[in-house]
Amino acid sequence: MKLALTGRAVLVTRPTGVAEPLAACLRAQGCDAVLLPAIEILPPEDRAGLEVVIDRLEEFDIAVFISPTAVRRANAAVSARREWPPRLKYAAVGSETARALRNIGLAEVLAPRGRGDSAALAALPELSHVAGQRIVIFRGQGGRETLREVLVARGAQVEYAQCYRRARPRAQVGPLVERWGRGEIDAVSVTSAEALENLFAMLEAAGTSGPALLRATPVFVPHPRVAGAARSRGIERVVITPAGDQALAQALAAFFAKVTDSSHA
Repeated sequence: MKLALTGRAVLVTRPTGVAEPLAACLRAQGCDAVLLPAIEILPPEDRAGLEVVIDRLEEFDIAVFISPTAVRRANAAVSARREWPPRLKYAAVGSETARALRNIGLAEVLAPRGRGDSAALAALPELSHVAGQRIVIFRGQGGRETLREVLVARGAQVEYAQCYRRARPRAQVGPLVERWGRGEIDAVSVTSAEALENLFAMLEAAGTSGPALLRATPVFVPHPRVAGAARSRGIERVVITPAGDQALAQALAAFFAKVTDSSHA
């Protein structure tokens, strides 16, 4: 039986250590998953500041996690010093982040259903009355300020625990661009506007053809905000997918099934 993505090649731009589950999911459908991390995850610059927050976790009522990477990095940092406090409540911006928390043994997690983001989390009834509560947000350096601003406006005291930082990887993309130019990259998966900007910069450094190839290739993104960034960069076909690796694989399969059907019409 022919698998849904047989003969297709998808460029996966997630960071190393995060991309592998998606790559395995795509390969199970017959796809050639081509890994090119567009973001590198590094330790935080202020490790001492993070440890100070970790040592004071009992002071907080709620711990919010911005991404699965924040979960993994925070858990590693906390486990090196202590255990998670038993009375602390946990919240995640989306289903993938909530799953990452459950995977480390934190079973009760507040999270929006479906496609999640900071606005969806803030809209949950459980976070509508947080006056006087202390909230810690585990995130990377330089993240968006929207969630903190909303919670502070509702009367909460909010601190950041910045447990990693993002950087643009140094990678030789010349061979990839050559392959792409031969028509051997069918789609691109990008999960953030920052990763998209990094990818453009990496391709631009390799020559003039890379950005043009990206603009002409279908790009699959998990959120309307990322879709807007892609369209503003001139990408012709942008597909917004539901959250999760399986959902992305299904969206790719459905897209290419339509492409095949139209080519046979």
